[in-house]
Amino acid sequence: MRTDSQNNSDLVSMVQNQVLDDHFASLRYAGIIQKALMPDNETLKGLLKDSFVLFLPRDIVSGDFYYVLRNHQYVCIAAGDCTGHGVPGALLSILGISFLNDILQSRTDYKANRVLNIMREKVMKALHQTGEKAMTMDSIDIALCIFDTEKAILQYSGANRPLFMLRNGELSEYKPDKMTIGLAPLKENAFTNQIIDINRGDSFYLFSDGFADQFGERTDKKFKQKSLKQLISSLSGLPMSRQKEKLENAFLEWKGKTQQVDDVLVFGFQL
Repeated sequence: MRTDSQNNSDLVSMVQNQVLDDHFASLRYAGIIQKALMPDNETLKGLLKDSFVLFLPRDIVSGDFYYVLRNHQYVCIAAGDCTGHGVPGALLSILGISFLNDILQSRTDYKANRVLNIMREKVMKALHQTGEKAMTMDSIDIALCIFDTEKAILQYSGANRPLFMLRNGELSEYKPDKMTIGLAPLKENAFTNQIIDINRGDSFYLFSDGFADQFGERTDKKFKQKSLKQLISSLSGLPMSRQKEKLENAFLEWKGKTQQVDDVLVFGFQL
């Protein structure tokens, strides 16, 4: 015969399981909403010559986000990496997407560094970041590219996130400013703008730090950005869909049974 204690234990367990089920159901639905704010495959096909998105959230919802928008002759492409992951990171990513829409849909003078300068002001204002000790430490690292389809020129500006370019099998790295979107610095400097002439066949890569920061099951060491550069270099000449497959396989093989430490985003594209 079951005791009252056993019956109570079963009831508690049932309630806990239901709470967990409801929690994960809410996260899954939140993930659907977040993904809906980012461009789908059809949108990417309509705006880019070819592309892939490797998007692996750690906790269903993600602090990483990717972004594409066309306005007049300009195609704006971005990959962001927000502080944290899970729900807090996802909320900040939605804020970042909203600010990009607000800035890019209301302007006609497209300068990538100017967009990041304005975005920084908006994030700091929204999060009440005044430089005081009590301020929130949340921020967004982002790489932003703006392609002028008439002049075949690409602008790049980065807040702690670089841009990789593959041209004829050779990888070039365009380095970002060592500043983030948010967190009032002691001296606030403007972001810089880099101009890149486009050649047919050039491939570009934006990414968060999740891939490089992943620990390997066999080595217990991080993958590191140097290894990511070598991996991307080895993809030269492959279709974008095949590149995504190779990157994902490499990540999963490296990670093995080790816990994923952060959200992972790699956004490859051709113009």
